[in-house]
This record gives sequence, C-alpha cells and structure tokens, in this order.
Amino acid sequence: YSRSQLLVHHMLHALGCLLTRVSMLQMHLVITTQAAQSAVVALGIVGAGTNNARLAGILRNLASYYYKEPSLLFLVRTAQGLTHMGKGLIGLTPYHTDKQLLSGVALSGLLAVLTACQDLKDTIGAKHHYLLYCLATAMKPRMLLTVDNEGQLLSVPVRVGQAVDVVAQAGRPKTITGFQTHTTPVLMSAGERAELGTEKYLPLTPILEGTVILKPNPDYVEVTE
Repeated sequence: YSRSQLLVHHMLHALGCLLTRVSMLQMHLVITTQAAQSAVVALGIVGAGTNNARLAGILRNLASYYYKEPSLLFLVRTAQGLTHMGKGLIGLTPYHTDKQLLSGVALSGLLAVLTACQDLKDTIGAKHHYLLYCLATAMKPRMLLTVDNEGQLLSVPVRVGQAVDVVAQAGRPKTITGFQTHTTPVLMSAGERAELGTEKYLPLTPILEGTVILKPNPDYVEVTE
C-alpha cells in the first residue's frame, strides 16, 4: 500500500471505532461516558456541514438529556457546530480536484482529532480542546464560485448533476447525468459535478469546484435573434 492509502485506512479504522459506539447508543445498551462522548463526536464529524435535519434533531435531544454534564454538553454543542458548519457551505474532506487528489495536510488534521477521540476524557474533553482546530485543515467550501481575472464575482450558468466515471471511455462521453442548470454561486452536494453552461467564458481549470477563474472566450460570437 502507498502512504496515502495507509493513512486513509487508519482514518477509516478510527472513525469506524467511533461509529461502533454510535450503534451501541442506538441499541440502548449500557453506555459508559467515554462511549457516549465518542459517539457524539462521531456524529458531528460524519455530518459536518450537511445541515441534516434528523441529525440536528438527535443532537438537540442529546443536549437536553446531558444538560447536567458539562463535558458531554460541550461535545454535543461542538457536534452541533460541525453539523451546521458555515451554515451548510463548508464540509470536511481530505480530497480535492474532483476527488482525484488527497491532501496529506487535511488528512493529518482529521487523523489528529480522531486519534484524540480515542481518549476524549483526557484530551478534547479536558484541557486540550484546542485540538479541534486541526479540523480547519480539512475544511473545504461546498459552493462553486466563478470570478474574473480581477477577482470580481461572475454569475454564469452551470450544469450541476451526478458525476459519471468516464475513465478509459472513448470519445467525449457525458461526465454528468440528471443535471440541472443553475447560476453561480451554486451549492454542490457530495457526488455532484459541475460543467460550464456557456461558451462565453473559458475556465482556467478543467475541474469546476471551489473558486474558479474565468476568462472571456476570444472565439465567442453572440447570436442575436
């Protein structure tokens, strides 16, 4: 295995341990404080930036249930903040460039928090709550912004749909399916891909995500009816 694959494996293993404790909570078994803490943090990390209504309801119920336990209440509030991170405009992911590249810095930030969650009582739940700042390395905007060469916002039509794997396919196959046309800025969900919906501008990058710089197409001729 490559180094990045091993890091991803360790991250998934650590997150799997936390999610196991979530399933224990759902089965209403006798749960220790440490298991409850890990489950709450796992809910926050998995649902980071999703604004998921069901998850938000679960965390509100946990906040009212643990109102007399300061350490657990702090973690519940942290999970709520992660769920509504950036009002749903920011997510946590180590991948970028249409999930083709892995950021080692972002992955190390996630791993640092997940490793600390193995002993929440003496780390994040105690005096080392600043370790949560490591998550900032994995924060990534979920919206697509288009700007010109001077950084001014441009509103252009884009097609957003489910991404299609076109690796090793001949010709120019469609890269998205079931698309809808929106005007930037636009919010993109997980598994979605965007294409420019006009020939008036040319993107300086082949992958449309985050902030994309557009330049005028010198060969564009506007058709008037």
